[in-house]
Amino acid sequence: MAAGPTDEMLPAEPSVAKSQAVASVGYWAESRRPLTAMVFVAPILLAYEAGVILLGHQATRNGVDVCLRGLLDLLGFGQYFLLPLLTVGILLAWHHTTAQAWRVRFRALYGMTLESMALGFALLVVANAQAALFAPTAAIHLGTQAAPAGEVAGRLVGYLGAGIYEELLFRLMMLPVAVALLRAAGAKPRVSLAVAVVLTSLVFSAAHYQLFTTHGDTFDWYSFVFRFVAGVFFSLLFIWRGFGVAVGTHAFYDVLAVLA
Repeated sequence: MAAGPTDEMLPAEPSVAKSQAVASVGYWAESRRPLTAMVFVAPILLAYEAGVILLGHQATRNGVDVCLRGLLDLLGFGQYFLLPLLTVGILLAWHHTTAQAWRVRFRALYGMTLESMALGFALLVVANAQAALFAPTAAIHLGTQAAPAGEVAGRLVGYLGAGIYEELLFRLMMLPVAVALLRAAGAKPRVSLAVAVVLTSLVFSAAHYQLFTTHGDTFDWYSFVFRFVAGVFFSLLFIWRGFGVAVGTHAFYDVLAVLA
């Protein structure tokens, strides 16, 4: 996270202190800041929402997106753009609680893009390795098979939504709540975090199947285990690398899986 003002900075010059604090932040800390994550995620969010509108029925709308919009509809909030606005609002509110300067080092965005691509590719390698090890058909359920040319654009749009809204629900919303509940129940901090990562990753994996949603896949253990492992991986990225890198990695993995 961003460093606070140093002892040499005068209290009477908060703007100077914030500017120097931002300038002193390295890439690893800058890329974890909520404001930086919001700026990094914004183009992915815009591409997904615009793609859904432009492609219409050809677009694959993400299942979590459908569920969250359905919940908002039940609560009486059916405005189409409310969910993406809430996503941005949550990140801005989170940044506000950190009391950090409202500035972004845009050079960090290039690093986050490269990092997300590298991590997404690494996850694809793991997916293919598991498929080769356990069953040749596993690749079908992991989404790594070739798709007809007419479906590629729609699937790409849907997977951009998965990167955003699945990370929003399972990591940004569910993971902290799970940790807080476990802490309230008396668990130690590290135990709470470890158990929360496992539980939310199990829910993340299960949420991809028809047992829980009409938009899901047919259940099989090969893909369930991989998606659980991916959920743990994304959780660790969220904890150590921030929301932006977790979203970018998730989205890049899904895109690479379509194009592979």
